[in-house]
Amino acid sequence: MIQQETMLTVADNSGVKTAQCIKVLGRSGGRRGKKTRPAAGVGDIICVALKKCLPSCPLDDKKVHKCVIIRTKSPVRRADGSYVRFDSNAAVMIDADGNPIGTRIFGAVARELREKNYMKIVSLASEVV
Repeated sequence: MIQQETMLTVADNSGVKTAQCIKVLGRSGGRRGKKTRPAAGVGDIICVALKKCLPSCPLDDKKVHKCVIIRTKSPVRRADGSYVRFDSNAAVMIDADGNPIGTRIFGAVARELREKNYMKIVSLASEVV
């Protein structure tokens, strides 16, 4: 699960190396009587601040950008009862339409992206787990 202040590796060739989550989109902060932090999983969109970029990166590092999570260290439960877990938290930078900014995606991506209609990211990935 990804929450505020989580550092992510960016798994595409957009020029960004690491990013920090500053806002989880589409989740509320708590339940009745409970104060919980909103957490994002695989396929959720978050707002990030860019931390490490290549000099040739076309994105402005002083602005807030959106990305979609493709891998999490926290296990994701599937409908058949199995769990899938990755070694790192990773994301892919997206534009306003939800299309990836980079043209390549490094590493494996979770199958849950197919159900959330990120077919462009699934097709660019080298492996779908």
